[in-house]
Amino acid sequence: MNRILPVAVLLVLACTWTARAQESSAPGPRPEETLPTQEQALLNPIAGCVQPEPMVRWQDYKGPLAKTVGTFTERLERKSVHPPRFKAGTLICSLTTRGKFMLFVHDSTDPVTFLGAAFNAGLDQAENTDPTFGHDWAGYGKRFGAELANNSSSAFFKDFAYPAIFSEDPRYYRLARGSTQARLLHALGHVILAHQENGNYMLNFSEWLGSASAATLADTYHPGNRPGVGPVAENVALGIASDMGYDVLREFWPEIAKKFKLPFRGEYKD
Repeated sequence: MNRILPVAVLLVLACTWTARAQESSAPGPRPEETLPTQEQALLNPIAGCVQPEPMVRWQDYKGPLAKTVGTFTERLERKSVHPPRFKAGTLICSLTTRGKFMLFVHDSTDPVTFLGAAFNAGLDQAENTDPTFGHDWAGYGKRFGAELANNSSSAFFKDFAYPAIFSEDPRYYRLARGSTQARLLHALGHVILAHQENGNYMLNFSEWLGSASAATLADTYHPGNRPGVGPVAENVALGIASDMGYDVLREFWPEIAKKFKLPFRGEYKD
């Protein structure tokens, strides 16, 4: 149950700041294209598609704790697609198989991943989750390793393996316009509907199969896990709820960035 709290915090934070943010004006046509970033170079140059706007990097942040803020934000931006400044219905270029693999690598080696694993291992240690690991520093090390394995397996299945099998784009596509309610529903609905590489909607197989595969695999390195379908289903539900919270935060990040005067694709700079 402790894993639900961060999700609730994300939802409340996103919705609160969104309600306070002023309505942004409609963006004008995009000027001439700039040279692609390393991330853009991984995108599939399908005929007739356009590149999504480049993600925010930690170097774009200025002021106190700039590198820290940017490092945390980069994790959100890596799996976010902001609608380009063209007419509605424009096809956004999808990730290649190599791009999906690199997404998995980056998510698995992100500094935030290690910090999250250390934090969750501490919670597991305090609650004595999986008592077979022990309750000393060696036990904490085992729990830390298990948390890293959880993150890596989840990223492998959701970012690379199943998206490659089902020709699915594993990123979240921002709605960016419309009412708060519509955008919130759009974000929450991403665990149900995802984008195909051709731009059409499809069932989000990667989310459900990836969560189930990661939860099942975890039993092999968690000898003290409760056996049965029920515990696995509980872990799947927690993983999906966490992803929903991240998608809500990704949707409303422009308003949060504006509120805190953080740069976001050059739109909210003073």
